[in-house]
Amino acid sequence: MSDLAIYGHSCYDCRMNVHLTPELKKLVDDRVASGLYGSASEVIRAGLRLLDEEDRWKAEVRRKVAEGVAQARLGKLVDGDEVFSRLESELDEDHPSKS
Repeated sequence: MSDLAIYGHSCYDCRMNVHLTPELKKLVDDRVASGLYGSASEVIRAGLRLLDEEDRWKAEVRRKVAEGVAQARLGKLVDGDEVFSRLESELDEDHPSKS
């Protein structure tokens, strides 16, 4: 997916100065030297995309936890042993043992 599709605009001509610790600069330099990335900018863009993905994932987890807490407060709980029994049954149906 392009940056345009993710962020709604293209800004490859935008410039920004970023100050890195020596350890982070070495990490960027090592990635470029490995040949996996063509420039420090590519490394930083990849890192920022991963950070954005992680933030979205965390928001989704928080939403699901809040939903679960709300259900629990309403008494909509399922016994853990029952859940595991159902899961084991489903697994057995999907992968019957060869006898």
